[in-house]
Amino acid sequence: MNSSPSIALSTTKLFDKQSSVSPWRAAVIILLVGVLYWEPLARLVADWGQDPNFSHGFFVPAFAAYVVWSRREELRQVPIRPSYWGLVVILVAMAALVGGTLGAELFLTRFSFVLLIAGLVIYFFGYKQFRLVLFPWACLFLMIPVPAIIFNQVTFPLQLLASKLATGMLRLAGIPVLREGNIIQLPDMRLEVAEACSGIRSLMSLATLSIIYGYLVEPRRLVRMILFVAAVPIAVAANALRIVGTGVVVEYWNPQRALGFFHEFSGWLIFLLALFLLFGFHRTLCVVTSRRTHSDG
Repeated sequence: MNSSPSIALSTTKLFDKQSSVSPWRAAVIILLVGVLYWEPLARLVADWGQDPNFSHGFFVPAFAAYVVWSRREELRQVPIRPSYWGLVVILVAMAALVGGTLGAELFLTRFSFVLLIAGLVIYFFGYKQFRLVLFPWACLFLMIPVPAIIFNQVTFPLQLLASKLATGMLRLAGIPVLREGNIIQLPDMRLEVAEACSGIRSLMSLATLSIIYGYLVEPRRLVRMILFVAAVPIAVAANALRIVGTGVVVEYWNPQRALGFFHEFSGWLIFLLALFLLFGFHRTLCVVTSRRTHSDG
């Protein structure tokens, strides 16, 4: 009767010991993953550098790694309980990799890489460990460019919305303007709100940065979610201001000045403005919630 608890305890210890990932095993896993995903990951990094819409991808893995590192003490305290359900996730990831490779679908191959990470964590460390790294793992999806079919479906409505907002602002500024779809007709120039000017670039980058900023400076989850949602209208409004700025330059300065350097520089300037608006919105939220807390007290 007294031996059964000791047997169970020794079995648990043996299982925990066997479940630890030795350096050589980790090296083999990294090597295999590198061989399988070298090309998809290399093209992913190249997309970050070549496509401004997804340049924020460089920050996402670094942020995810920082979050995992910051939780290292919690991870040490959670017992390792490997689960064979991780193998199921790994097999699904491999199937997605094969399907994406055969179908030349980059999104699917990149999606399978993030899924593979989840499978490896669950298989070697267990659900409790994975639960602690669920947030940084989910953030990794932000580094993957969305499929073109979804990207195009989102971009065109943003073009129309930005055109509509900019037209209203230009009329308030006393500038005669006529809008036809995403085309804004000024007295001296015709402005086309192209895909690059739709605001999708600043929207995706600002949404990603709102998550990073919220995690680093805001402990309340509800406020973090509000910041993430607020990033959408802030990015749209900021982009409309960029179009308005272009229209003002065309009307009161020189139509040729609205192109080239000014167009590129205004993009960076408006994105900084969007960041400032996000920070200001957060400060306002803090003031409002603190006053409400004091009044309730």
